[in-house]
Amino acid sequence: MLEIIKYPSKILRIKSRKVKNIFDSQFQKFIEDLKETMIKADGLGLAANQVNKDLRIFAVNAQGGVKIIINPFIYYKSLFNQEIGEEGCLSFPGLFGLVKRPKKIRLFYRDENGRLNHIVASGLLARVIQHETDHINGVLFIDKMLKVTKGDLEDYAEKF
Repeated sequence: MLEIIKYPSKILRIKSRKVKNIFDSQFQKFIEDLKETMIKADGLGLAANQVNKDLRIFAVNAQGGVKIIINPFIYYKSLFNQEIGEEGCLSFPGLFGLVKRPKKIRLFYRDENGRLNHIVASGLLARVIQHETDHINGVLFIDKMLKVTKGDLEDYAEKF
């Protein structure tokens, strides 16, 4: 299992590098470790920079299993159809808050076998993908949080 990096680690604010060699054996091992870590931490998603890797990859746990998303490109967001929902983050233990996001997104990505895929996502899956895509872009949910629902942002405020 990999160690989950907590805020204010600087790697959480870095825009991650594109994955170039999906078939590298070390990278394939990393994919398995990323999945295992997310599941054991009871997360809905986990980005590479949350486990101290500067790479554009994340795992999501939604719709019947774990998906690996590599080098995602979100090309559509329903900007006029948005919803406010509660989010938490494994890098901010105990903190939850309301975040407004588009209800529906469309993206291209590569899977762990290197295949190009397309997803039209809505609801929880769209929220998780956007949250994790933000991570690999160096954006955190506290940057978009409208209101704290559980925990105390003050615990993290001195670290901003």
